[in-house]
Amino acid sequence: MEIGVINSLKNGGDCFDHVRQFGLHVCQLASGNTALATREIAATVRQAAAKAEVRIAAVWGGVPGPADWNFTKGPVTLGLVPEEYRAERVVVLKRWADFAADIGAPAVITHCGFIPENMTDPQYDAVVAAIREVAQYCAGREVEFWFETGQETPVVLLRTIARVGTGNLGINLDPANLILYGKGNPIDALDVIGKYVRNIHVKDGFYPTDGERLGREVPVGDGKVNFPLFMQRLKEIGFTGDLIIEREISSDQQIKDIRQTVTRLQQWLGKE
Repeated sequence: MEIGVINSLKNGGDCFDHVRQFGLHVCQLASGNTALATREIAATVRQAAAKAEVRIAAVWGGVPGPADWNFTKGPVTLGLVPEEYRAERVVVLKRWADFAADIGAPAVITHCGFIPENMTDPQYDAVVAAIREVAQYCAGREVEFWFETGQETPVVLLRTIARVGTGNLGINLDPANLILYGKGNPIDALDVIGKYVRNIHVKDGFYPTDGERLGREVPVGDGKVNFPLFMQRLKEIGFTGDLIIEREISSDQQIKDIRQTVTRLQQWLGKE
């Protein structure tokens, strides 16, 4: 397991100072702006990453349209679930697959949304078909398609991966998201979806305390994830992927918290 960090795609692709300031050599490259997903920028990304000695573990691809990260409008705005945005978002995710292939990244990651828990929901098959279309396109570009956890329960992810059935699907497990959305305990979730986990978002938080707002994100180690036990379970299931730090705040406090997380991860991994 290697420690990395989320890194924004910017500066025309010359954008790896954020990674190196922490002494790290791995990142997920994230953007919601497909205007940046060009071959010219991809070429710059490859050169800049090589110069900085940074490996890109995956491309986190955002999609156009509204995105409300809550329980009220989230189900009708996020991912591939809302029918009115679905076709456009499928096209955009294919562009991110092209970009991932162009920079040599192994996978595209996104939130697919509040996938229906009821498999007899009239929208369920259509969502599965949209995910399959994206995943098949990814396969044609020799990249994988990974679900970031959050809006779905682990068993819904398990069921959907089986239904899509393309063989190139994986999970970017964000343990805090399972807690923030009240969808499950991340350690127990490994019993359900562990064999599909390819990447980890290192993030922490608390469960929701009302029915409309997500739980609260906090610095890693201060919330409900129980990272020492979580790391132990990852080792037990044979996980060897990357540990990508994500701290969803801005300003100097974000930098401070990321540095603290690097130190804590090194301790939990026995590297200090």
